[in-house]
Amino acid sequence: MLKNFEEAKLFIEENDIKMIDFRMIDLNGRWHHLTIPAERLTEHTMTSGIGFDGSNYGFAPVEKSDMVFIPDLSSAAIDDFCEIKTLSMIGDVRIIGDKENIPFNQEPRNVSKRAEEYMKETGIADTFLLGPEFEFYVFDEVSFANKPNGCGFSVDGEEAFWNNGEIGGMGFQTPHQGGYHIAPPQDIAYDLRSRISMLMENQGIKVKYHHHEVGSAQMEIEVEFAPMTEMADKTMLTKYIIKNEAVMEGKTATFMPKPIYGEAGSGMHVHMLMFKDGKPVFYDENGYSGLSQTALYFIGGILRHVPAICAFSNPSTNSYKRLIPGFEAPVTIGYATANRSAVIRIPAYAKTPDKKRFELRNPDATCNPYYCYAAILMAGLDGVKNKIDPEKEGYGPYDFNLYNLSDEEKKKIKGLPKSLGSALKALEKDHDFLTAGGVFPIELINLWIANRRKDLAKHVSMPTPMEYEMYYDL
Repeated sequence: MLKNFEEAKLFIEENDIKMIDFRMIDLNGRWHHLTIPAERLTEHTMTSGIGFDGSNYGFAPVEKSDMVFIPDLSSAAIDDFCEIKTLSMIGDVRIIGDKENIPFNQEPRNVSKRAEEYMKETGIADTFLLGPEFEFYVFDEVSFANKPNGCGFSVDGEEAFWNNGEIGGMGFQTPHQGGYHIAPPQDIAYDLRSRISMLMENQGIKVKYHHHEVGSAQMEIEVEFAPMTEMADKTMLTKYIIKNEAVMEGKTATFMPKPIYGEAGSGMHVHMLMFKDGKPVFYDENGYSGLSQTALYFIGGILRHVPAICAFSNPSTNSYKRLIPGFEAPVTIGYATANRSAVIRIPAYAKTPDKKRFELRNPDATCNPYYCYAAILMAGLDGVKNKIDPEKEGYGPYDFNLYNLSDEEKKKIKGLPKSLGSALKALEKDHDFLTAGGVFPIELINLWIANRRKDLAKHVSMPTPMEYEMYYDL
């Protein structure tokens, strides 16, 4: 980890770096970048930054679009996918003031940092650690088109079950919804995942394990814990590495929550735990499942606000094609131990004080991780501040299979939003927990809702092939 400009210059010389690449995230969660020759990097660059047009990132109107990118040296790493040796780093965005540049309060990384500051101000904790599970599909080819006179998509993968019976096949396709932990030769992407994991390790992302997931050509890589903003940085870097290494090997990787009809969806389960003064906040050997009262209040806050959180944690129309019964995705608002049908699961195997945690199972990787993680933290802090007891609120614990309830029983349990539109309505009604401490500016929330509704309008106005099948002959 580089600490100052002198260390950076020495590292550049010793490693024969030719280019410096700066990565910035837009409102939706996509990286953009710009590059300068290494000899152009100066101390002034590190302190005063590089100007850019913020309107192209979705944040600012054209008439107030001049912004400055300030590189973060601690994120600097050699990019493994550049032909010319390149040192890449992410950073923060500031707006140009009369006397000094001011952190832009809508920029994702600044929102995440402010949420961590607010957590410390509350006195509840000083460290919020996250450990996501990254699920994704790897295909051999993909094509899609949306034209006025025709639309559709096609994906294919050598191991997919639909290729059984094809001439020239080897007979080792992955069974439909039968891929969980499947071994080679069905698991043809095993070496790809190992190479991805090695690249992640080289970039400072500690890999817990990787394996084949339930779906045909579906994969998972789980990482070790890191502080929230750092983990948001590593989330972006993980997606970058996975997608680029797949391309390098003639494959294509997607984090779409539901790329294949009838197959398992891809989520991004988020494990979380807290510390204060180096001591675990979530542990109590006498509490439910070994959780402290603070942890239960934190859970209560998340569960009360999870419909609104969904607007950030599941921000695509495709997200809600995953959140349906029957595919190990949560659909009900509740918590339980070792129960994957609950939106919050408490792992039974995490027993020691420093490992005691729970996971939120609804998020997916179409989210902007800075906003998503910050929203989860703010909901949990609200639960602690207001002592929201999840059991008294009727959220469980549900130590039984929530998928097998009768229709009458299902009516008694609150459910997650069934569409992006429902999640956006929930956010409109419930956002005070996000604006507390000035973490999420109301302007950002309004902008987010407006942009997501534009996505929704495109989605609902486009005829689909399924509609032709269902209605053409009526």
